Amino acid sequence: MTGSPLSRRAGRWLLMTTLLVGAAFFLAPLYVMVITSLKDAEEIRSGNLLSLPARLDFSAWSMAWSGACTGVECNGLQPFFWNSVWMAVPAVLLSTTWGALNGYVLSLWKFRGSETFFGLLLFGVFMPFQVVLLPMSQVLGWLGISSTIGGLILVHCLAGLPSTTLFFRNYYAAVPGELLNAARLDGAGFWQIFLRIILPMSTPIIMVTLIWQFTQIWNDFLFGVAFSGADSKPVTVGLNNLANTTSSVKAYNVDMAAALIAALPTVAVYVLAGRFFVRGLTAGAVKG
Repeated sequence: MTGSPLSRRAGRWLLMTTLLVGAAFFLAPLYVMVITSLKDAEEIRSGNLLSLPARLDFSAWSMAWSGACTGVECNGLQPFFWNSVWMAVPAVLLSTTWGALNGYVLSLWKFRGSETFFGLLLFGVFMPFQVVLLPMSQVLGWLGISSTIGGLILVHCLAGLPSTTLFFRNYYAAVPGELLNAARLDGAGFWQIFLRIILPMSTPIIMVTLIWQFTQIWNDFLFGVAFSGADSKPVTVGLNNLANTTSSVKAYNVDMAAALIAALPTVAVYVLAGRFFVRGLTAGAVKG
């Protein structure tokens, strides 16, 4: 009977089964990566792809991190990983702060031509990054920061600015104008309103922007391979170099461990702060 408790229970079971099957399908590659990274080379060659390791072997993780490969020329991810940390953290903080100020001005301190300026800025959201490689390389050379981590920070700040401005501008557009007028009557200026009124209510969109920017910057390969030098390559470039190392025997366990190491920061961010990301998107949707 339609709408009966039995049919509703069956519907819930069907929904849960479908979701579990979908989750298992999407998590299968991760499962294969983890168990492969914990096997030795002999077990990978002779065993089943989906079988659990006979014993836990973390030597592949050590090789992927430090590059201690016996008889094989390879580079560990350790220096590349720290390059990504020194690049991503300042770039995320700077681009988020810059985007917050832009969104604040373009939504609450409008000036003549502000809408046109914002529309032009949005071209950066849809423009393919390949078209800026040559002019950006020339600019970095003029500034004397080509092939440095500082140059990568500047590139990622500029590349992320359209998105961060869009996030904050749409969020701040819902702030009541009466709130700002009351603050101005009380003598508050531009910075006082931003720091004491706007910024404290911006936690949801700040979390969204921080997570978004960290994911984009940490996972970037194009800018990393185009603008980095020998001592400033990010972890994505290091992972590519490690996976393409020429050797007589392919070390799949080392490749899988390296890929997991490179992915751990973004996974950790979403595990620890994912609920804030969802709340921020929901808050922005309601306000917008």
